[in-house]
Amino acid sequence: MAYNLLKGKRGIIFGALDENSIAWKTAERVHEEGGTFVLTNAPIAMRMGSIKQLAEKTNAEIIPADATNLEDLEKLVEESIEILGGKIDFVLHSIGMSINVRKGRAYTDQNYDWTHKGIDVSAMSFHRVMQTLHKKDAMNEWGSIVALTYMAAQRVFPDYNDMADNKAYLESVARSFGYFFGKDRKVRVNTISQSPTPTTAGKGVKGFDAFINYAEKMSPLGNATALECADYTVTLFSDLTKKVTLQNLFHDGGFSNVGVSQEVIEKFE
Repeated sequence: MAYNLLKGKRGIIFGALDENSIAWKTAERVHEEGGTFVLTNAPIAMRMGSIKQLAEKTNAEIIPADATNLEDLEKLVEESIEILGGKIDFVLHSIGMSINVRKGRAYTDQNYDWTHKGIDVSAMSFHRVMQTLHKKDAMNEWGSIVALTYMAAQRVFPDYNDMADNKAYLESVARSFGYFFGKDRKVRVNTISQSPTPTTAGKGVKGFDAFINYAEKMSPLGNATALECADYTVTLFSDLTKKVTLQNLFHDGGFSNVGVSQEVIEKFE
C-alpha cells in the first residue's frame, strides 16, 4: 500500500543488481511512494545484472559509476542533480563484495590484495560517496543516507570472513561522517543491519542456506525479507524519522537480542 511518503523527494540508489537485491526492492518501493531517483552501479556489475528493466519500471535514469572512483562519483552527483532537478533527499548504499569469500579463501589465509579491494568496495566507498555529497553541498536539509550492513560486524560468523571487518568499518564510517553531516547539513546517516537475505551476494557465503534456516528459528518474528527491508528503508528516507541518525538499526525479527530459542534447544535435546 502506498502512502506517498516520499512525494517530491529525489535520490540516488546504489547497488540494484537484480530482482533479488534489497536495492532493487527499495527502488520499487520508493517509486510507489512517489520518490524519483537515479540508479547506479559499477559498469561491470551492470553487465551482469538486469538494471535496465528496473529503470524502465520506475521511470529512472541509469548513471554507471564505480563507487571506488572519486571522478565517477563527482560525475554521478552532478548529473543526478541535473536529471532530478535539484538537490538530493535520500541515498541508499547497498554495495558489498569479498573476493576472499568468492574464491573460498579462509579468514586465516587472506589474500591481502583481495582484502584491500573488499574494504575499498564495501566500506571505503561509503566514505567516498558521503565526502562527495558533502563537498558538493548536494544534500537537502533533513535528507537521509542509509547503508546496508550485517551483525557479523558485532558477532562472529566464521564463514562471513573478511566481510565482517568490512561491515564493522562501514558502520564506523556511518557514525563518524554522520556526525559531520548532521552538524553541517542536518542530514541523517544510518545503517540497517538486515537478516540474512537470499540476495546474489548473500548466496555467495558458504553454508548460507543452513544459516538462514538457523536465523529463522532464532528470530521470534522470523527473518526479515528483502521487501520488508525496503519498507523499513522507505521510513528512514521519509520525514517520519527526521531525528534518527548515527544508528545501526537491527532489522532482523529480533535475532540480535536472542541468546537461544526453544526451537534451537529442541534440536539438541
